[in-house]
Amino acid sequence: MDREELGLLSRCPEVSRRLLTVDEYHRMGEVGILTDDDRVELIEGELVAMAPIGSEHAAATNSLNRLLVMAVGERGIVAAGNPVRLTRRSEPQPDFSILRRREGYRSMLPRPEDTMLAVEVANTSLDFDRKVKLPLYARSGIPEVWIVDVVAECVEIHRLPVAGVYTSATRSGLSDTLTIEALPGIGIPVARIFAG
Repeated sequence: MDREELGLLSRCPEVSRRLLTVDEYHRMGEVGILTDDDRVELIEGELVAMAPIGSEHAAATNSLNRLLVMAVGERGIVAAGNPVRLTRRSEPQPDFSILRRREGYRSMLPRPEDTMLAVEVANTSLDFDRKVKLPLYARSGIPEVWIVDVVAECVEIHRLPVAGVYTSATRSGLSDTLTIEALPGIGIPVARIFAG
Protein backbone atom coordinates (compact mmCIF):
# COMPACT_ATOMS: atom_id res chain seq x y z
CA MET A 1 0.00 0.00 0.00
CA ASP A 2 1.56 3.30 -1.03
CA ARG A 3 1.25 6.71 0.65
CA GLU A 4 -1.63 7.76 -1.58
CA GLU A 5 -3.65 4.68 -0.64
CA LEU A 6 -2.87 5.21 3.06
CA GLY A 7 -4.00 8.82 2.73
CA LEU A 8 -7.36 7.70 1.36
CA LEU A 9 -7.84 5.12 4.11
CA SER A 10 -7.08 7.69 6.78
CA ARG A 11 -10.16 9.61 5.61
CA CYS A 12 -12.31 6.73 6.84
CA PRO A 13 -11.16 5.91 10.38
CA GLU A 14 -14.32 3.81 10.88
CA VAL A 15 -13.06 1.27 8.32
CA SER A 16 -11.87 -1.81 10.16
CA ARG A 17 -8.26 -2.82 9.63
CA ARG A 18 -6.68 -6.21 10.27
CA LEU A 19 -3.71 -5.43 12.50
CA LEU A 20 -0.72 -7.74 12.80
CA THR A 21 0.87 -9.00 15.98
CA VAL A 22 4.63 -9.19 16.42
CA ASP A 23 4.41 -12.98 16.19
CA GLU A 24 2.53 -12.79 12.85
CA TYR A 25 5.06 -10.26 11.58
CA HIS A 26 7.93 -12.65 12.39
CA ARG A 27 6.07 -15.53 10.80
CA MET A 28 5.80 -13.48 7.58
CA GLY A 29 9.59 -13.35 7.56
CA GLU A 30 9.97 -17.05 8.31
CA VAL A 31 7.78 -18.11 5.37
CA GLY A 32 9.32 -15.61 2.94
CA ILE A 33 6.49 -13.08 2.62
CA LEU A 34 8.90 -10.49 4.03
CA THR A 35 12.58 -10.66 3.13
CA ASP A 36 15.73 -8.81 4.16
CA ASP A 37 15.11 -6.50 1.20
CA ASP A 38 11.82 -5.31 2.73
CA ARG A 39 12.74 -2.32 4.87
CA VAL A 40 9.68 -2.29 7.12
CA GLU A 41 8.93 -2.12 10.81
CA LEU A 42 5.79 -3.00 12.73
CA ILE A 43 4.15 0.05 14.31
CA GLU A 44 0.87 -0.44 16.17
CA GLY A 45 0.00 -3.49 14.09
CA GLU A 46 0.77 -1.97 10.70
CA LEU A 47 3.75 -2.48 8.44
CA VAL A 48 5.46 0.85 7.87
CA ALA A 49 8.06 1.34 5.15
CA MET A 50 11.32 2.73 6.45
CA ALA A 51 12.76 5.72 4.60
CA PRO A 52 15.73 5.14 2.30
CA ILE A 53 19.08 5.98 3.84
CA GLY A 54 20.82 8.93 2.18
CA SER A 55 24.43 10.03 2.52
CA GLU A 56 23.80 12.58 5.31
CA HIS A 57 21.88 10.03 7.37
CA ALA A 58 24.54 7.37 6.75
CA ALA A 59 27.38 9.72 7.73
CA ALA A 60 25.67 10.77 10.98
CA THR A 61 24.81 7.15 11.78
CA ASN A 62 28.38 5.99 11.16
CA SER A 63 29.79 8.73 13.39
CA LEU A 64 27.24 8.12 16.13
CA ASN A 65 27.86 4.36 16.03
CA ARG A 66 31.55 4.87 16.72
CA LEU A 67 30.90 7.48 19.42
CA LEU A 68 28.32 5.35 21.23
CA VAL A 69 30.40 2.17 21.16
CA MET A 70 33.44 4.02 22.52
CA ALA A 71 31.43 5.88 25.19
CA VAL A 72 29.27 3.00 26.40
CA GLY A 73 32.06 0.41 26.38
CA GLU A 74 31.24 -2.54 28.64
CA ARG A 75 28.46 -0.68 30.48
CA GLY A 76 25.82 -1.64 27.93
CA ILE A 77 25.18 -3.00 24.46
CA VAL A 78 24.97 -0.67 21.47
CA ALA A 79 22.44 -2.18 19.07
CA ALA A 80 22.44 -0.61 15.60
CA GLY A 81 19.18 -0.81 13.66
CA ASN A 82 17.91 -3.81 15.60
CA PRO A 83 14.30 -4.23 16.74
CA VAL A 84 12.95 -3.59 20.21
CA ARG A 85 9.68 -5.35 21.03
CA LEU A 86 7.58 -2.69 22.72
CA THR A 87 4.12 -4.25 22.74
CA ARG A 88 2.18 -7.11 21.20
CA ARG A 89 1.74 -5.00 18.05
CA SER A 90 4.82 -2.78 17.89
CA GLU A 91 8.40 -3.66 17.12
CA PRO A 92 10.21 -0.57 15.83
CA GLN A 93 13.81 -0.61 14.68
CA PRO A 94 15.49 2.47 16.13
CA ASP A 95 18.74 3.49 14.49
CA PHE A 96 20.38 2.72 17.85
CA SER A 97 19.33 1.38 21.19
CA ILE A 98 21.51 1.17 24.26
CA LEU A 99 20.60 -2.03 26.06
CA ARG A 100 21.27 -3.29 29.55
CA ARG A 101 23.71 -6.17 29.60
CA ARG A 102 21.91 -9.44 30.25
CA GLU A 103 21.78 -13.01 29.02
CA GLY A 104 19.04 -14.21 26.71
CA TYR A 105 19.02 -11.79 23.79
CA ARG A 106 19.55 -14.78 21.47
CA SER A 107 16.18 -16.20 22.44
CA MET A 108 14.19 -13.03 23.06
CA LEU A 109 14.36 -9.56 21.54
CA PRO A 110 15.00 -6.59 23.82
CA ARG A 111 11.98 -5.14 25.61
CA PRO A 112 11.39 -1.63 26.98
CA GLU A 113 12.84 -2.60 30.37
CA ASP A 114 16.09 -3.59 28.62
CA THR A 115 16.37 -0.29 26.75
CA MET A 116 18.17 2.62 28.39
CA LEU A 117 18.15 4.83 25.28
CA ALA A 118 16.56 4.75 21.82
CA VAL A 119 18.02 6.92 19.05
CA GLU A 120 16.35 7.89 15.79
CA VAL A 121 18.49 9.57 13.15
CA ALA A 122 16.12 11.66 11.06
CA ASN A 123 16.44 13.33 7.72
CA THR A 124 13.20 12.74 5.82
CA SER A 125 11.58 10.82 8.73
CA LEU A 126 11.67 13.66 11.29
CA ASP A 127 7.90 14.20 11.36
CA PHE A 128 7.20 10.45 11.70
CA ASP A 129 9.81 10.06 14.44
CA ARG A 130 8.32 12.93 16.45
CA LYS A 131 4.62 12.23 15.95
CA VAL A 132 4.51 8.43 15.88
CA LYS A 133 7.63 6.78 17.25
CA LEU A 134 8.32 9.19 20.12
CA PRO A 135 4.86 8.72 21.72
CA LEU A 136 5.17 4.97 21.17
CA TYR A 137 8.48 4.93 23.06
CA ALA A 138 6.98 7.09 25.83
CA ARG A 139 3.95 4.82 26.25
CA SER A 140 6.30 1.84 26.50
CA GLY A 141 8.39 3.54 29.19
CA ILE A 142 11.69 3.91 27.30
CA PRO A 143 13.42 6.34 29.69
CA GLU A 144 15.29 8.39 27.09
CA VAL A 145 15.04 9.04 23.35
CA TRP A 146 17.27 11.10 21.11
CA ILE A 147 16.09 12.36 17.75
CA VAL A 148 19.12 13.34 15.70
CA ASP A 149 17.99 16.02 13.24
CA VAL A 150 20.45 15.69 10.37
CA VAL A 151 19.18 18.79 8.53
CA ALA A 152 19.31 21.17 11.53
CA GLU A 153 22.45 19.49 12.95
CA CYS A 154 21.00 19.19 16.43
CA VAL A 155 19.71 16.50 18.78
CA GLU A 156 16.38 16.52 20.60
CA ILE A 157 16.61 14.78 23.97
CA HIS A 158 13.38 13.41 25.46
CA ARG A 159 13.33 12.04 28.99
CA LEU A 160 11.04 11.15 31.89
CA PRO A 161 8.04 9.41 30.31
CA VAL A 162 4.85 9.91 32.33
CA ALA A 163 1.44 8.72 31.13
CA GLY A 164 2.69 8.22 27.57
CA VAL A 165 4.41 11.60 27.21
CA TYR A 166 8.00 12.71 27.76
CA THR A 167 7.92 15.41 30.42
CA SER A 168 11.42 16.70 29.66
CA ALA A 169 12.48 17.81 26.18
CA THR A 170 15.64 19.73 25.36
CA ARG A 171 17.56 20.50 22.20
CA SER A 172 21.35 20.29 21.94
CA GLY A 173 23.32 22.09 19.24
CA LEU A 174 26.82 21.76 17.85
CA SER A 175 28.47 23.32 20.91
CA ASP A 176 26.74 20.96 23.36
CA THR A 177 27.61 17.54 24.79
CA LEU A 178 25.08 14.72 25.12
CA THR A 179 24.78 12.60 28.24
CA ILE A 180 22.92 9.36 28.81
CA GLU A 181 20.94 9.59 32.01
CA ALA A 182 21.17 5.84 32.75
CA LEU A 183 24.96 5.86 32.27
CA PRO A 184 26.47 8.77 34.22
CA GLY A 185 29.83 10.06 33.10
CA ILE A 186 29.30 9.60 29.37
CA GLY A 187 29.71 12.66 27.16
CA ILE A 188 29.21 12.76 23.39
CA PRO A 189 29.94 16.07 21.62
CA VAL A 190 27.11 16.84 19.21
CA ALA A 191 29.53 18.38 16.69
CA ARG A 192 31.29 15.02 16.31
CA ILE A 193 28.06 13.37 15.14
CA PHE A 194 27.94 15.73 12.15
CA ALA A 195 31.67 15.94 11.46
CA GLY A 196 31.64 13.14 8.85
